[in-house]
Amino acid sequence: MKTLIKAAAFAATAALATGAANAKTIAEIASGDERFSTLVAAVSAAGLVDTLNSEGPFTVYAPVNDAFAALPAGTVETLLEPQNKEQLTNVLLYHVDDRNLPAEAIPAGSNYFKPVLASQRLCITKDASGVSIADGSGESANVVIANIKASNGVIHVIDKVLLPGNRPACH
Repeated sequence: MKTLIKAAAFAATAALATGAANAKTIAEIASGDERFSTLVAAVSAAGLVDTLNSEGPFTVYAPVNDAFAALPAGTVETLLEPQNKEQLTNVLLYHVDDRNLPAEAIPAGSNYFKPVLASQRLCITKDASGVSIADGSGESANVVIANIKASNGVIHVIDKVLLPGNRPACH
């Protein structure tokens, strides 16, 4: 798996070399940070590098490598296989909002948000303890680093891969 991830990450990094020379895009920031190597490999395998290099705006809830490692054994390898590109794309689009939503723009309390994967919803809760995101699996991710600013939006680092499924409870 590590070889597959490294190869895909290398391909994504090569593709990013043609990006803007000034401010970094979401894709460029992710490719330059080893904590996101699995995410970068997935974005490359799904063919979404150009999208995350585009003008945006986007908010990306970016899982770290440990979040991918916590998935059941074989999940990442299966998603990275070419025949599973549509499923991988859906999982990744579940992590993207087509607005620039810095943490201060997220309202207090629990609210539904519509990711780019339009058939799904996320429940984002902001309170005194921080920001958490409930997904379709009934589990929640925590925002561990907020507001990494990019030229085309913002990245919020999360500790769990968000999975589409049932509409999360949001109360």
